[in-house]
Parts: sequence; structure tokens; C-alpha cells
Amino acid sequence: MAPASLLVFAGIISVQLGAGLAGRMFTQLGPAGVTGLRLWWSALIVAALGGRALARTLQTVVADRAWRDLAIAVGFGVVLGVMNFSIYQSFARIPLGVAVTIEFLGPLGVAVASSRRWLDVLWVTMAAGGVLLLTQGGARLATSTGAAGSQAGRAGPVLGLSTQATGIAFALVAAAGWAAYILLSRATGRRFSGSSGLVIAMVVAAIVVTGPAIGQAGPALLHPGVVAEGLAIGLLSSVIPYRLELEALRRVPAGLFGIWMSLEPAVAALMGLLLLSETLLGRQWLAIALVIVACAAAAWADAARSGGTDPPDQGNLPPPPA
Repeated sequence: MAPASLLVFAGIISVQLGAGLAGRMFTQLGPAGVTGLRLWWSALIVAALGGRALARTLQTVVADRAWRDLAIAVGFGVVLGVMNFSIYQSFARIPLGVAVTIEFLGPLGVAVASSRRWLDVLWVTMAAGGVLLLTQGGARLATSTGAAGSQAGRAGPVLGLSTQATGIAFALVAAAGWAAYILLSRATGRRFSGSSGLVIAMVVAAIVVTGPAIGQAGPALLHPGVVAEGLAIGLLSSVIPYRLELEALRRVPAGLFGIWMSLEPAVAALMGLLLLSETLLGRQWLAIALVIVACAAAAWADAARSGGTDPPDQGNLPPPPA
């Protein structure tokens, strides 16, 4: 059986490989269309795997009139849909590594929100400094060539903001979504057994992005090649990493898992370089390093406080949002 560390790293690579493949499809479908394909396939797969349990769960909800529990799962799904939509909108405007680094502010904020230790304030300050470095420099934020060089042309500004500022804003929305995802996934897990809550959330998320996806991509979504690529993205970005990281969380404390997950921004930057020809300035690599150190330190501190025995649903950095 593979070591837990290898499972986590494989999951990280899978997620960012899926993100890189999604970025290559933006010219065909736009970010909203690609988001739709990813979530539709993810919902179909998890529903196929957990359909019977879901049917029993829904029967129980109706019989017990547990509408509040169902509302939590539906809210979880809405957050998933908004978060995935926002991060793909960000990918279309700024480099992959930059967007993922900013997104990591969400779980970092959750990790330190309940703490009163001055060291945790230091980690937040360090991460904030890293993000400030990423967002400085005007047009130099996205120094890209080749396929990535046309990203700004694929998705433009919103509400009068520049393309760069719009990408940063979408990444911040995704960060807030990831924070909400952590809280709602815990709440959903406590109310639903097995994967039923996740299945409900995934179906809701797929419905949430359907309108924007069809509106942007239209008939192109029905092309056989596009459908196949969407399946690959759904598997790489959601199904495979979730399974790998869930297995890893069964073997190691969530704090240690969070430290390993902190490498994700660096992997995202490398995938952006390899798949999308996105290059970053030395200052931006330094900024990513600052955020990685801050997230890893916060996860380590949480593990130390809990004695290294915290249960999976209390971890700082859970599996990537589906």
C-alpha cells in the first residue's frame, strides 16, 4: 500500500494537472463552460457511486422532516458551485500559481480564526505579505508566453476593473468559498452518513453553474472531444484527488496532512509553466514561498495543539474542494 505522503502528493498533482488541462480549454468554452463540464461529470460520477445511499438518505430526510439538515447540504453545494466558478474565472485572467496561492488564504484563515496565539498572527501576516507581493506590479503580474499569453484575451475585466484586478478578485472569492467549504463540509458530515451529503452538494453545485456554462459555451459543450476532455478534468480535479486524500486522512493526523497540502501553490505554478507556458517573476516565487511557509506553520501549530490526534474533519487544509 502506498505511503500517505505519496497519496497526498499524487492528489495535489492530479488537481493541478486537471486545472492546467482546464486552462487549455478556455479558448473553446470559456471558464464558465469548463466549470460546467467539470462539475457535471463530477456529480454524475459521485451520484453513480453513492446513488443507493443517497436515495435512503433522502427518504430519511423526508420522513424525519429534517429540512434544516438538507438546507446545510444544499448550502454546501451552492458554495462548491460558486467557488469552482470563481477559481476558473481567476485562472482565465492570472497565472495558475498566483490564483491558487491567493485561494489558500481561505483555509489559512479558518486555521487561525479560533486561535489567540501571537504566532498565528505572524503566519497570517506572512501570508498576507506574500499575497501583496503577488498583486503588485501591474501588467507584470501575468508574464506569460505561448498558450497562456492569450489568457487575458479569453476573459476580460468585470465591473470596470482591470483584467488583473478581476482575476485577483475572483481568487479572493474562491478563498472565501474554500473557507466556507471547510465549515459546511464539517456540518454536512455530521448530519449525513457516508458520502450522501457530498453527493447532494455535488449535484447542487452542478446545477448552480449550469446557466452560466450553457450561456457562455452553448452548443460547443456537446462536441464529443469536449465531452471527453470534461470527463478527464472531472476525474483529475475532483474524483481521483478526493479518494486519494480521503485515504491519506485515514492514516495521518489532519495537521500533518495540512503541512503536505501547503505545497499545492508551488505545484500549481509548475503546472502553469509546463502546461500553459506561464512564467513568474522571482518576486512572485518568493511570494508563493511565503504563503507555503505560513500555511505549513499554521498546520504544524494546530497539530501541536491537538497532540497530533485531531480527527480528519478538524484539519486545517482538507482535500481540495470538488
